[in-house]
Amino acid sequence: MSFLDALLGRRLATSEAGTERIKPTTGVATLGLDALGSSSYGPEAALTILIPLGMAGLSRIQAILWVITGLLLVLFVSYRQTIAAYPTGGGSYTVAKENLGMHAGLLAASSLLVDYILVVAVGISAGIGALESAFPLLQHHTLEACLIVLLIITLANLRGVRQSGLLWLLPTYLFVASLGLVLAVGLMKSLLSGGHPVAVEAPPPLPAATMVPTAWLLIRAFASGCTAMTGVEAVSNAVPIFQEPRVVHAQRTLFIICLLLGLFLLGIGHLSYVYKIGAMNQQQPGYQSVISQIAAATVGHGTLYYLCIAGTLAVLSLSANTSFSDFPRLCRLLAEDGYLPPSFANLGRRLVYSEGIVVLSFISAILLVIFDGITDRLIPLFAVGAFSAFTFSETGMMMYWKKSREKRARTAFFVNGLGALTTALALATILVTKFIEGAWITVLLIGGLGALFLIIGRHYHRLRRKIEMEGKLRVGWSSPPIVVVPIGGWDRVSNRALLFSMQIARDIIAVNISNDEPTAARLRAVWKEKVEQPAIDAGLQPPKLEIIHSPYRELFIPLLEFIREMKKRHPDRTIAVVIPELVHPRWWEYLLHNYSAAALKTLLLTEGGDGIVLISTPWYLREPLPRGDAGPPK
Repeated sequence: MSFLDALLGRRLATSEAGTERIKPTTGVATLGLDALGSSSYGPEAALTILIPLGMAGLSRIQAILWVITGLLLVLFVSYRQTIAAYPTGGGSYTVAKENLGMHAGLLAASSLLVDYILVVAVGISAGIGALESAFPLLQHHTLEACLIVLLIITLANLRGVRQSGLLWLLPTYLFVASLGLVLAVGLMKSLLSGGHPVAVEAPPPLPAATMVPTAWLLIRAFASGCTAMTGVEAVSNAVPIFQEPRVVHAQRTLFIICLLLGLFLLGIGHLSYVYKIGAMNQQQPGYQSVISQIAAATVGHGTLYYLCIAGTLAVLSLSANTSFSDFPRLCRLLAEDGYLPPSFANLGRRLVYSEGIVVLSFISAILLVIFDGITDRLIPLFAVGAFSAFTFSETGMMMYWKKSREKRARTAFFVNGLGALTTALALATILVTKFIEGAWITVLLIGGLGALFLIIGRHYHRLRRKIEMEGKLRVGWSSPPIVVVPIGGWDRVSNRALLFSMQIARDIIAVNISNDEPTAARLRAVWKEKVEQPAIDAGLQPPKLEIIHSPYRELFIPLLEFIREMKKRHPDRTIAVVIPELVHPRWWEYLLHNYSAAALKTLLLTEGGDGIVLISTPWYLREPLPRGDAGPPK
């Protein structure tokens, strides 16, 4: 077994794609980690904004989370319709492109790509923050821990969709079960105590209020809390990866994810209020996440507490998996439409779009390094991309239903219209409240990516127009090519190049660049004896030898000038440059040799011009020596 097989699994054939399809049980783990994980950092982000209000802030968090849950319900109904309307994958890019135009589609794609990158960075950093709550000693190694988790997730996704989904099943359901049990215990204690439960372990006291509640502060808290809804669109993007019936399985997966997310948000909001739990500064000693404080207050630091923290860590860290599922697929769609290099549409060894996975991992690593893996520094950049994509998708679906003749079109139009209005208002709120804090960076990135896609698209469009052939094959006799063979001397490599050249043309010129007359004289003598005379004896036209003197030891420029001169003399004939190449059996042997052949090919491809073609004639060092040639003289 090779190293790659051990690391990433055996190579899968295209015919095995059906075995990689998933069901809702696996779909929740594959596509729901982002949404489920955001239930921990979304409420905490809102509570962080409310810190200056002290105790008064807790009386507002429940109302804020109820509003966010209502918005989540609207998105659920809207995306359920999108899944049915676009069973081939109706992400914001597809919906906006087909209903609002390509420019809107590219902006939606840019928004999604930026959101996916931030999901990876925020999810992993929040997961490590949860781990630091239980193990404070790790607080000095935040960035290193983030990068290790990122590497693990990247390798898991390179193993394939089904494999990564199965791998995340245990941590996903551990999180759902442990957090669900903690919230259930807390809610039960709250009910039995009339809304005044006694904490098993009291949370840190809230700081004294330094501000009075203002509309602006509450709007900012709402904007931060909206980060809890990132990832809701993931299922509609990935409908094709589900088993048949794909639409039914995708809709069930979306229902499970939204139901769990809504229950978690409301449960966290209620328990934060009754147990008087607020957010803390992640960079200060003794930091505890809101989930850690809730678990300690309801069940203490026992087994269930550590299971809850472990589940939260796993889901937050692995919430990046949602991006690793959808980012490569969106890149594939853009590549197929000509707005990214075609290689993004190529399936890798495990039937996943490996190039998109690697690019996402690389960019996310850079982002984590820039922000030191600190969640609070990344949050202001968050949610702009997600809600931009939501708005494009909802508006696009409105246009879809407007053109539709289905009976339910009017009702569906109203639902998506409500979704477009609410997401647009949420987006405006996020932009206004977080623009100065860092959202402007996200806006620039989205705009810059959209512009980059347009530039790439125009390039490929111009290329297609230049190379497309509308007429028929031009059949007819043309003059045979003139062959130019660059040689460094007379050896087996040059011999193979000349033998091939004599099979395709009569006019062959071997060109040697020399700055040493005695060496040039010896080559002429050898050429006459070992090349010209054998060719004449066989009744063939012998190849000519052209030695170009290069007083300043230049190699490529004199050769390029010679080839161009030949083209000027014979404008109606093709100049075929046959390049002899020595191929080494081991990679490290290339370190002992220069790269003249590769450099020459690059130069001729970029500077040669029309009418010049390149042909490589490899000579492999592993080929046996001729009989009687035992090796170097002793």
